[in-house]
Amino acid sequence: MSMQHHMNHPYHMVTYSPWPIIAAMSIMISMLGFIKFSYEFNENLMLLAMLILTLTTIQWWRDVVRESTYQGFHTKEVITGLRWGMILFIISEVFFFMSFFWTFYHSSLAPVIDLGSIWPPLGIVPFNALQIPLLNTTVLLASGITITWSHHGLLENNYNQSIQGLILTIILGLYFTALQLYEYMEAPFTIADSVFGSTFFVATGFHGLHVIIGTTFLITCSMRMMFMHFTSNHHFGFEAAAWYWHFVDVVWLFLYISIYWWGG
Repeated sequence: MSMQHHMNHPYHMVTYSPWPIIAAMSIMISMLGFIKFSYEFNENLMLLAMLILTLTTIQWWRDVVRESTYQGFHTKEVITGLRWGMILFIISEVFFFMSFFWTFYHSSLAPVIDLGSIWPPLGIVPFNALQIPLLNTTVLLASGITITWSHHGLLENNYNQSIQGLILTIILGLYFTALQLYEYMEAPFTIADSVFGSTFFVATGFHGLHVIIGTTFLITCSMRMMFMHFTSNHHFGFEAAAWYWHFVDVVWLFLYISIYWWGG
């Protein structure tokens, strides 16, 4: 096949991947495993599926790194596809969290008689929004600044500045997770305490999971940066991580304002 033919068909440069179908199957099995765990308290199937999913994602992203960094397969057209993929993924995440906010406002704007017709429900002692939650808000807003600083460093080929900003962002992400864990340990209510407990822990818990995923994404980017995988004009892996981090940041702002400040 001639080089000209390659240039005319940029998508053909990236080979077909076995990972999407394996990932889809492992997600389906993990869902079945979760149902089995919920009813029988047998976690074996769920853990096996999550192990397969973890191994699949590691190998899938390894292949993407190889295609972009070492094989030069990521043409402008391929990068456009990756960009749209990430944008659509974040949009799907927005709707995912929107369902939790819908639940929260449905329950809190017109509390039913079962809740004592008040919000927070009778007997629930919510967190003080001006203590740890406000600190967590400050931590995440600061991390949004440090990731932007890191990106600007990369755009200017200042790798020292970029890696410093990235490491600061990772530290702030880990600090946020530690504070959230402490808050959960100190919580005066549980996930079983009325609709307040369930919406609080499901919404903040899924956000916490996203912070852990985002931090892992940033740690991966920092390792790739140390291996000199990124240049000032070719670093979509870093950009995708930054987009995801900003999304996590914005979701927390809505969570803080809704559940901690207004709803508490």
